Amino acid sequence: MPTVAQSTETDWVSRFADDVIAESERRAPGKPVVVASGISPSGPIHLGNLREVMTPHLVADEVRRRGYEVRHLISWDDFDRYRKVPAGIPGVDESWGEHIGKPLTSVPAPAGSAYPNWAEHFKAQLIESLVELGVEYDGISQTEKYLAGTYREQILHAMRHRGEIDAILGRYRTKDATQGTGKKPQQKPQQKKVDEAELEAAEGSGAADEDDGAGSAGYFPYKPFCGNEGCGKDLTTVTAYDDETTELTYVCQACGFSETVLLSEFNRGKLVWKIDWPMRWAYEGVIFEPSGVDHQSPGSSFVVGGQIVREIFDGVQPIGPMYAFVGISGMAKMSSSKGGVPIPADALRIMEAPLLRWLYARRRPNQSFKIAFDQEIQRLYDEWDALERKIAEGSAQAADAAAYSRATRTAARELPRTPRPLPYRMLASVVDITAGAEEQTLRILAELDPADPLTSLDEARPRLDRAENWITSQVPAEARTVVRAEPDRELLESLDEQTREALRLLLADLDAHWSLDGLTTLVYGVPKVLAGLEPDAKPTPELKAAQRSFFAVLYRLLVTRDTGPRLPTLLLAVGADRVRTLLGG
Repeated sequence: MPTVAQSTETDWVSRFADDVIAESERRAPGKPVVVASGISPSGPIHLGNLREVMTPHLVADEVRRRGYEVRHLISWDDFDRYRKVPAGIPGVDESWGEHIGKPLTSVPAPAGSAYPNWAEHFKAQLIESLVELGVEYDGISQTEKYLAGTYREQILHAMRHRGEIDAILGRYRTKDATQGTGKKPQQKPQQKKVDEAELEAAEGSGAADEDDGAGSAGYFPYKPFCGNEGCGKDLTTVTAYDDETTELTYVCQACGFSETVLLSEFNRGKLVWKIDWPMRWAYEGVIFEPSGVDHQSPGSSFVVGGQIVREIFDGVQPIGPMYAFVGISGMAKMSSSKGGVPIPADALRIMEAPLLRWLYARRRPNQSFKIAFDQEIQRLYDEWDALERKIAEGSAQAADAAAYSRATRTAARELPRTPRPLPYRMLASVVDITAGAEEQTLRILAELDPADPLTSLDEARPRLDRAENWITSQVPAEARTVVRAEPDRELLESLDEQTREALRLLLADLDAHWSLDGLTTLVYGVPKVLAGLEPDAKPTPELKAAQRSFFAVLYRLLVTRDTGPRLPTLLLAVGADRVRTLLGG
């Protein structure tokens, strides 16, 4: 049996792994360590939802590295009710509104989908990405569990103890002084901002705002789905229940249907969320499960669940850190009920899996962060490449090295990587200029380092493909680089003598400097030579201004704009002969 090793690393994953192992050995020595995630496939499962999976995955993987057997459960909450029609989903229109109140697995998939229902359609998108990200898990369909009667004893137990459950929930049911007046309670500005952010992010959770089972006929922690053919909704109210016989009577508020069933045999319903979640903690023996802000505020499901799992189900609440939400550069906070939110597959089209894993591994769960779909992705890749160099040199901080290790490999395997990881911003510039033409792209990339030329584009993949996807999907057409077909004679004739001399110096030394480093030295050195300085002289403010002016002229002559890709990369991409033509050489 492995022993708990006190990690010398200072990263958050190691600290949670220490706690999880200690708690698992206290509660269930010798048994697999259980961590859990809960995902409601109510719409696109976005990059914020991915934190629900990545946080326990990273902890589970660290526990595995230490020699323990681990089960990472992903509970697909596909028996949740369909709450509203998300906007902007291809193949979905307002007619899907007639399915509100049905289980997600009873709602038709978007038109044209290859999947049998709504839940399977959106689960499939995430499942594919989890494979690429190296996430190992045991998937559990709550539809299958409930319909199979798996939780029957737990349901009957909860119904027998409904009075005690009601009393626990009652501790958190507060009546605001303004209730019934039509007015909202006043909030401090900062509180209002936080609450709105939490509510927006919670929209896609599928269960965060579900009722707790209270009703005019008394408290019942179980909600049936209507048995009337053509309805099947959870807009039902339990009107009577007999503990001895388990006879349960309900009426559907949507269609008026009513029936009496034996709950000891009836499977078409589920515990309400605030009872369902702690029941599963006890049933599965969950040691670790994080949750979002919407589940951890006072009176919310995680807080109440801790008392219900202990007092009703004789279980223990898992270690459950709160995780902050994930943003997107240039976009508002994500909600899967809104159209157009990026999902993990979108991120994996423009960045390699290790980089995406790194973004989740390097920040503590309670720290928010952004995933870049704009120009910021180039800076992120620069930061990643700098970290790789530090790792190779042995100069990285322990926490940074740990995050890198978690990003690039799991306990089971190394993740695929690019053999020749050329700078992302340079690759993006090249495919932008070449429009993805492989022969031209290879020519340019081979000329970057004449001493060690690239011989095949496969050496630069998959990073090259990610950069090309970013250019084609995220950069607007008007921002793409288009090299001039003919020289701008009018501009060339209008240049002053000093600028003409700068172009002459550039072209005279072009061949001798034809590499990425050489052209970098050349384009920055020409204004220095014109100023009577050595090419390696340190720039002054005046010299920097002269360099900017010179660069602007080069861009206008080459791409008809004042800015563009880095000039050394642009010159290589255009080619020496065409550069001479466009610069009047």
